[in-house]
Amino acid sequence: MTVYVIDDHPLMRDALTMLVHRVKPGLKIIPIHKLNVVESTVEKNGTPELFCLDLQLPDTLGLSGVQVLKAKYPNIPLAVVTSSSASEFETRCIEAGANVFIEKSNSPAQIIAALRALLVTEEDEADDEASPAGPTKLSKRQKQLILMLDQGLSNREIAEKLDISEHTVKVHFWRLFRRLGVNSRTQALHFARTNGWLGI
Repeated sequence: MTVYVIDDHPLMRDALTMLVHRVKPGLKIIPIHKLNVVESTVEKNGTPELFCLDLQLPDTLGLSGVQVLKAKYPNIPLAVVTSSSASEFETRCIEAGANVFIEKSNSPAQIIAALRALLVTEEDEADDEASPAGPTKLSKRQKQLILMLDQGLSNREIAEKLDISEHTVKVHFWRLFRRLGVNSRTQALHFARTNGWLGI
């Protein structure tokens, strides 16, 4: 699988490449300097597992990069990694389809943690076990999320309980929904009840 790092600054592309390798060694990482070559680059190098996108590219303006990528690759995770201010752009990027918003001013550990939530699948987690309550494998984190859904907790409350960021919670929900084949918290909760998972 391949990760595409889209940033016009060579040093930042190199730094992100190193951080991605620390998250999941062995991934093929393809650096791209502008948006209009993404499609041809993907055709040459294979299906993306993740896009890391800077908002400030020679051929993008604001959220246009997010919108273009999500239109072409709606099912591929997208991490916005940018020097743009979170207070100004984070909510808008998430609403436009980005899975996580990462400021370049964050520490390497924070960036790794955010990327890990998108790149490391349940099968990769050492503590994963098949759920005895059903055929679908759930990670311990996903089991926690289902229980917290049943308690009616908001993303912010879940983030506080798990000591993670609210956007990491959203990433975990995105993975849970994809695993269950649902599109919302309500559908996930219905699925869990139907399958008798609320005792997990």
